[in-house]
Amino acid sequence: MIFARIDNFADMKRIIILLLTMVLCVPAFCTEPEDDDKQKRVLVALATIIDGDTVPTFEMMEVTIYGKRIYPTARKQRKYDKLTRNVQKMYPIALEVKAILVETYLYMQTLQDDKAREEHLEKVEKGVWDQYYPIMKRCTLSQGKILIKLIDRECNQTSFDLIKAFIGGFKARFYQSFAALFGASLKKEYDPQHDDEDAMIEEIIWMIDNDML
Repeated sequence: MIFARIDNFADMKRIIILLLTMVLCVPAFCTEPEDDDKQKRVLVALATIIDGDTVPTFEMMEVTIYGKRIYPTARKQRKYDKLTRNVQKMYPIALEVKAILVETYLYMQTLQDDKAREEHLEKVEKGVWDQYYPIMKRCTLSQGKILIKLIDRECNQTSFDLIKAFIGGFKARFYQSFAALFGASLKKEYDPQHDDEDAMIEEIIWMIDNDML
């Protein structure tokens, strides 16, 4: 193979397209052999005309790439780093809450009457309180607010709606009032499409899931 210096951008573009074609050139459609004696394969792919050349065209999946944000000021950087640490701490708890809810819901479907369901929910509530109260006591208010958002992200329901569905509206309103004393709301929704902080949280979670943090 002969390597030559490439000074023309158009030539470089053609070479890149050629390399991509070589890597991605897979059968878009294959016909089965007509019979045992004639082994025929027909490859069919879309093509695009580029500068007079016919180049195979393939639709590629969208790839999202995030990286840790770097801010020009120390104050903004500290704020982002704090958000990253808080998400790293709260995200595993949100996943555990989701697992508990799924397990509880599935088990309740096996119980025969409302009394048995209520007794089981009381046990679950006590178990969750005993397990997570010591953890949440050490959390900050900002971490608690993030956890509320992450629960909505993982369960597709706000914390208020989940509490109301499982243990009733009275306790849901009680916990909502308790949260409001500290400036939080169990009705807070997760909205990365319209909320800048939620958009950053989504990026951080993506990096956590892909072992980049």
